[in-house]
Amino acid sequence: VQLQAFGGGLVQAGGSLRLACAVSGRTFINYAVGWFRQTPGKEREFVAAINWSGSFTRYADSVKGRFTISRDNAKNTVYLQMNSLRPEDTAVYYCSAPSGGPTATVRLYNYWGHGTLVTVSS
Repeated sequence: VQLQAFGGGLVQAGGSLRLACAVSGRTFINYAVGWFRQTPGKEREFVAAINWSGSFTRYADSVKGRFTISRDNAKNTVYLQMNSLRPEDTAVYYCSAPSGGPTATVRLYNYWGHGTLVTVSS
């Protein structure tokens, strides 16, 4: 399965962005999808995940209440709506698919695409 993240950019603190993850290659509906982020010198960090139907979501404490993950299986796309952005949200954001359910554990994700850079200015 192939994944590609889109939608990054420069935004002021307090602003919003919506990222999209386009998935192709296999039956999209079979896969949970997660969003992660990474800054230079740090490990990749879990942000949010969603199960195959969209009925279950999981968030990192740092984004809970500000970010919303959703999916449109008809479009093979998963979204990450990011509101009330903070400078500490600045990172390269990646989407990925795990071998099982919507886990927060990075090592259980097998398929990674290119990331998209989000920069939040203060």
